[in-house]
Amino acid sequence: MAKDAAGEEPARQGPNRSRKAGRGEPLLGAIDLGTNNCRMLLARKTREGFRVVDAYSRIVRLGEGLGASGRLSDEAMERAIEALSVCAQRIERKNVQKLRAIATEACRRAANGVHFIERVKAETGLDLEIVTAEEEARLAVQGSLDLLDETLDAAVVVDIGGGSTELCWVDLAEWRARGGLAEGGRPPLRGWSTMPMGVVTLSEQFPEPEGESERAEWYEAMKAQVRQYMKPPKGARRLRPLFETGRAHMVGTSGTVTSVAGVYLNLDRYDRSRVDGLWLDSADAREVCARLASKDADGRSKEGCIGTERADLVLAGCAILETVMDSWPTERMRVGDRGLREGLLLNLMRKKRRRGRRGRGRSSGKDS
Repeated sequence: MAKDAAGEEPARQGPNRSRKAGRGEPLLGAIDLGTNNCRMLLARKTREGFRVVDAYSRIVRLGEGLGASGRLSDEAMERAIEALSVCAQRIERKNVQKLRAIATEACRRAANGVHFIERVKAETGLDLEIVTAEEEARLAVQGSLDLLDETLDAAVVVDIGGGSTELCWVDLAEWRARGGLAEGGRPPLRGWSTMPMGVVTLSEQFPEPEGESERAEWYEAMKAQVRQYMKPPKGARRLRPLFETGRAHMVGTSGTVTSVAGVYLNLDRYDRSRVDGLWLDSADAREVCARLASKDADGRSKEGCIGTERADLVLAGCAILETVMDSWPTERMRVGDRGLREGLLLNLMRKKRRRGRRGRGRSSGKDS
């Protein structure tokens, strides 16, 4: 996502683009500290969703070097705490009434992840929660509900992060039968999976070669590595016929996917209003990946929606995206400039319901 010099996102609407904030509604906050980025949204509930009143995003590369050392480095923790301090100041200044702050793969994997969380609390006052890969996947779906095409029968939601990639398979046919988005319910998931491959981890594992002649082989090697982790759960495999017969689509909710969309549109500068919600033919997405893979880091940095901060990571993201597309082919992909923060906000806004019976199984191989 494009940011200004201070690392801030432009003010924007929530997923439903509602423009009227509910009067008297409390200000809610969501923070997502990932392997590569620190992101925050502050919003108020509206009749149909929420209105964002403040947004912040900064690349912190918390997981830099984690694959080799197994620990968060001092430099990476300092960068993350600096960004989180900005978030904490805004939260206090704007009197946020309800907040949920999460950390994902880097903190899950790091030997000193818990120590870092304690340090964040001491230095910023923020209570960061390390969420499971399963919850991370479900939050990505929750934040993207209005990107799902209810006229089709299935979808796979792909969230390519810095340290991991989560996939969720959604049964749209059953959701449609239940009333879909209009009824406000969550779509039935038929499985989720996570793989320890993200743009940071894969890039560090496969350093880019200097020679142009080696770049194609290097790119294919990254795809081959990702393929080793493409093992969908049983519930998802039941949906495969829907993908093979054109009754399914993909939703991509990551910086990789929004960057690919921006390059496809030939934008000189990233424009969320043109990217979020865009339908992108899979063939066009592959052409963009090939276009980026043909350039070195300097050439990629000159693309309006890539820049120097993403130039060294975007091809790892493309390799992950193409591998998922190979395994779960669809004609089109819906692009979402949203994800965990939006899912967090929507969950904060949900009314708590009493459970009359036990929920269904949560393991990745079970329907839910």
